[in-house]
Amino acid sequence: MTAPARTRRLLTATSGVAVAVGALLVLSACSATNPITSQKPYNASDGVRVVAGDVTADNLLVLTEAQGAPGTVTGAVTNHGTDPGSVTLTFGTDEATFPLQAGETVLLGGASGEVVELASVDVAPGGVLPVVVTSGSAGATQASVPVLDGTLPEYASQVPTAPAED
Repeated sequence: MTAPARTRRLLTATSGVAVAVGALLVLSACSATNPITSQKPYNASDGVRVVAGDVTADNLLVLTEAQGAPGTVTGAVTNHGTDPGSVTLTFGTDEATFPLQAGETVLLGGASGEVVELASVDVAPGGVLPVVVTSGSAGATQASVPVLDGTLPEYASQVPTAPAED
């Protein structure tokens, strides 16, 4: 084999490696300039996320037939801290408090969750209702929670009905 043929093969192999390394650098730079969105907390459902210190209230929403009718709250509250605590959800004059162990999640509503009933929802479905989430030393955080009715099939069985009038 002659020296020029060996040099050509070496140059071809070296340039192929250089192209591969260059492509790798270019493609990996995408994650350096664009954060990976699946690693960010987000509202995975129709509800909202509220953070109060180590406690999060996820996918909170209120279900009701109509403005002035009773309502129920769905979602989940989680203690991400290392100490036990509690969380209080306040919707106007209606209030619910849950003790939470470190790392514990309490589901609200649905077939297996804690029931949080509201005597009367002040806004019509399609609106938003103020909620105050209070936890330990974090204090209170206010947010607006969507109000839905039973139009969506996944919520139809969870909407409370007003008691019949005599």
